[in-house]
Amino acid sequence: MSGRKRAAAIIVRDGRVLMVHERSLRDGNREWWTLPGGGIDPGETAEDAVRREVLEEVGLVVKEARYLLDLPYPSGMTSVFAVTVGDGEPELGAHVGGPLPVGLDWVPLPAVRPDGPGLPIPPMIVALPVE
Repeated sequence: MSGRKRAAAIIVRDGRVLMVHERSLRDGNREWWTLPGGGIDPGETAEDAVRREVLEEVGLVVKEARYLLDLPYPSGMTSVFAVTVGDGEPELGAHVGGPLPVGLDWVPLPAVRPDGPGLPIPPMIVALPVE
C-alpha cells in the first residue's frame, strides 16, 4: 500500500452509486471499479481533495461533503465522504497520472432502511482478470 493519504466520494443518485472504471498502466493492465477520488496533495485537507478529485475525475461539483470514515484502500489509507453534487451528468475526466480512467457507471445499491445499521460500500466492487 502507498503511504500517501487519499480521499474518496460516495455519490448516490436514484439508489445507485457512481463508480469509476480504471485500468492500471502497470501490473499487466489490470482493471477495476472504484469510487471517485485520489491522492491528497501536500497542504490540502481531505475534504478539499475529495472536492477537487470529483471535479477532475467525473466533472461534477461537490455541493456538500460529509466525512464518514477512514478505510484501508489498496492504494493507501482513504478518507471516505458522502457527497452531494450539483446537477449534470458525470463525464470521464482526462488522465492526469495514476491509473487510466476508462469508464463510469451508476451501480445499483441494495435497499437500506434509514433507521437500520447501514450498509458498507466496498472501495473496490470488482477486479477484472487480465486477459
